[in-house]
Amino acid sequence: MLVEGAVKAFSQILSPPFRRLLSLSLLLTAGILLLVWFGLTRLFNYYLSNHSISGSYPILDTLAFFLVGIGLFVGLAFLLPPVSALVSGYFLDEAAEAVEQRYYPNDVPGTPLSFGRSLLYGLRFAGLSLAVNIVALLLVFVPGVNLIAFFVANGYLLGREYFEMAAARFRPVADAEAMRVRNRATVFLGGLAIAALVVVPFANLLTPLFGIALMVHVHKALSRAEPAGQTQLSRRPAGSEVK
Repeated sequence: MLVEGAVKAFSQILSPPFRRLLSLSLLLTAGILLLVWFGLTRLFNYYLSNHSISGSYPILDTLAFFLVGIGLFVGLAFLLPPVSALVSGYFLDEAAEAVEQRYYPNDVPGTPLSFGRSLLYGLRFAGLSLAVNIVALLLVFVPGVNLIAFFVANGYLLGREYFEMAAARFRPVADAEAMRVRNRATVFLGGLAIAALVVVPFANLLTPLFGIALMVHVHKALSRAEPAGQTQLSRRPAGSEVK
């Protein structure tokens, strides 16, 4: 189930619909970070122009501005995955729908999440991504035993978030959470696959799309294995239109 789902998820990331979503999210992410960088550099430049050191040691101003510019660039690069996760939160429903249409065209489609819930998921994904990246940075200086704790914790968190979002398209939030608890081992293993992608530089920008695509497949497989899930994913009547 998980291996097949991961292969399908990765292959679909390269498809035109997912490339479009990835391009939109990265463009918006770059735009947000550029605005932040421009605002902070203007603010620092204003501070230097009004500080007493400016008149006496202009070369120090130049050096300080240069160093701050580099520091901001590194800091914003570190924020790239969390901001990307926040922006991608607005597209994850569309990504889940694309997976359903391609691999499960005869199933009843999921119900798109409300704007408020999509915003909530986006904020949760961004916060989680930021926490994961901070921990990953700290683990560079820590012996390997903590790397296991990193994957265990984030396998649980990432698996929970993406699975519940995929499941919430078909069932109430409380039912989605209960289903995740019943199948905690499978969801956790799926979360480990997502966590493995998180620690790969630049590839971690694919995490939101890969995570939701993988968990759509996991939710579909688990739903078919549960008697109660048969009513949630019932087949379309013959000849009915696929949206």
